[in-house]
Amino acid sequence: MLTPHLLSADSLDAAVTAAHAAAAILQTHALHRSELVIDTKQRNDLVSQADREAEQAIIAILRERTPDIGIIAEESGGQPGSQATWCIDPLDGTTNFLSGIPHYAVSIALIGHAGCKPDGQTPLPQDTPLIGVVYDPNRQELFSALHGIGAWLNGRRIQCSHTESLDQSVLATGFPFRDFSFEPQYMPGFLDAMHQTRGVRRLGAASLDLAWTACGRYDGYWEMGLAPWDVAAGTVLVRAAGGVCEDLRRQDPWPQGGYVIAANPHIALALDALITRHL
Repeated sequence: MLTPHLLSADSLDAAVTAAHAAAAILQTHALHRSELVIDTKQRNDLVSQADREAEQAIIAILRERTPDIGIIAEESGGQPGSQATWCIDPLDGTTNFLSGIPHYAVSIALIGHAGCKPDGQTPLPQDTPLIGVVYDPNRQELFSALHGIGAWLNGRRIQCSHTESLDQSVLATGFPFRDFSFEPQYMPGFLDAMHQTRGVRRLGAASLDLAWTACGRYDGYWEMGLAPWDVAAGTVLVRAAGGVCEDLRRQDPWPQGGYVIAANPHIALALDALITRHL
C-alpha cells in the first residue's frame, strides 16, 4: 500500500513544490529566450531546454517525495505505477513561452488507477485524476485541487461560474495546430459557439483554460487533439470546483485521449450538445 494516502496534503505539497521549482527554471530561461536551444518534435510542436530542465526538476522532487508512484512526463516519457501515476507537463503553452507571450503554466496531476484506495479505504472503480496543480508563474497564480474535496486559487476556494445559459456564456477553445485530421469536426462546432454565445477565447494553454473554467473566468471550454498531460490537472480542478469535465467522445473515464469538454453544471449539457453533434 502506498504511504501516505494518495489524497493527502503531503502528496499535494509534493506537486506544489515541484511546480514552483519548474516555474523558477522557466522564468530564468524567459529572460534569455533568444539563447534557448529549440527542437521541433513535429509540425508546430516545439521543445526547448527550458521544457527539459523544468521537467527534470519536477521528476527529481516527485521521485524523492513519492518514490512508489509512477511518472509519465511529456518530454521524457516514463512508466506508469501500479496504483497511481504522476502526469506532468513542465511547460504548457510552449509556443507562447517561446514567443514572449506571458500565458503558460506548469501542470502536474496524480492519476489514481482502478482498484487503488486513494483514501486508504474505498477502491476507485476506474482511473481517476486525484490531484491537480496548475501554476501560472507570470500571474503567480497557483491552482490546486483534491478530488472530491475542493479546488483553490492561491489558497482560496474556487467554484465554477453560475452562468445558466449558453447565450450568456464566455467559452474557451483551442484551434487545431498540430493534428488537422479532426478539423472538419471541430470547425462547425466552433462556428456554432461563435454565434450562440457571448464570445469564444483562444489563449493557447489548455491547463489554464481548464483552471480558468474552474474559477469561473470561463463558463466552458472544449478542445481536440491534446495529450493526457495537457488536461489531467485541469480535469481535477474543474471537477473539484463543481463543474463537469469529460471525454468528448465518451470513450475514457477522463479526457486522457485529448478530446475534452468542460463547463459549469448549468451549461454543460447544452455545450456538449452543441459540440458533439458534429463529431
